[in-house]
Amino acid sequence: MARAIVYTEFGSPDVLHLMEIPDPVAARGEVVVRIEAAGANPIDAKLRSAKRPSPPITEPRPVGFDGAGVVELLGEGVDDFAVGDRVAIRDARGTYASAIAVETEKLAKLPDSVTTAEGAAIGIPAGTAYQSLRSLGVTEGDVLLVHGGSGSVGQAAVQFAVAWGATVIATASPARHDQLRELGAIPVAYGDGLLDRVRDAAPSAVTVALDCAGTDEAIDTSLALVSDRDRIATIVRGPDSASFGIRAFSGGSPVPLTEEELSWRAEALPETIALLDAGDFVIELGPQLPLTEAAQAHELMESGAASGKIILVP
Repeated sequence: MARAIVYTEFGSPDVLHLMEIPDPVAARGEVVVRIEAAGANPIDAKLRSAKRPSPPITEPRPVGFDGAGVVELLGEGVDDFAVGDRVAIRDARGTYASAIAVETEKLAKLPDSVTTAEGAAIGIPAGTAYQSLRSLGVTEGDVLLVHGGSGSVGQAAVQFAVAWGATVIATASPARHDQLRELGAIPVAYGDGLLDRVRDAAPSAVTVALDCAGTDEAIDTSLALVSDRDRIATIVRGPDSASFGIRAFSGGSPVPLTEEELSWRAEALPETIALLDAGDFVIELGPQLPLTEAAQAHELMESGAASGKIILVP
């Protein structure tokens, strides 16, 4: 039997529990992956707590979208993967588990230079950052303001934008400024006076803004600095983004991602792996906890007590 973290009611992290499940079977176009690491993402906790709406629970609900591991079984028609391949997983259902069946389009092979933990940390953060910047048309010559630059999505956005030739200003607590400088950003402390600090730091007019923080301060500063509201987006304030006249990518937005945006999120997985392999991308890893401590992982995420991507290990 395989094992998985599930919940049968919405609530605090305590609703998460480990249960035995039937060993997964690979359908046509799928493989079974033995999970070696699962990435914990804020959306996992939001769904568990019902802060993000989801359908009623009618059976034990699995948790997790990102992971990495080793291919164990091949379904019919699979010829681009082999048993023993190391892979990263994105947009799956239930990666907090010892094994999972996954469609091959949600996988990318991991080279030896990329660790399993790094592979499990790519999917949602890098996919969100990559798609958001593509949607906003970030390119060489832009001055990009990233609110919440020290988070997983923020760090990915900084690195993509710098690689594409943009100047990046990123907000964070002062303790994280050195890290942002190493990624190529100009760090600015959030809090009272943010607008003036960004203006002082910017080498020229800010042309585009991405909100990964969700605060009123972040929205107000973006609106004051960026003249084209179509080049302001949030990944947090989806429900009320329209009231500001700005764009939202997921984050509770009632407007679904387009097919092109979904394809960009998928494209980010192999793109990020290639950058990691070349030494041109960094993923900050946080605590690595046993799968049985999934509740603690969610407590750490919700409290903000841990820096870096939290990884669960079956």
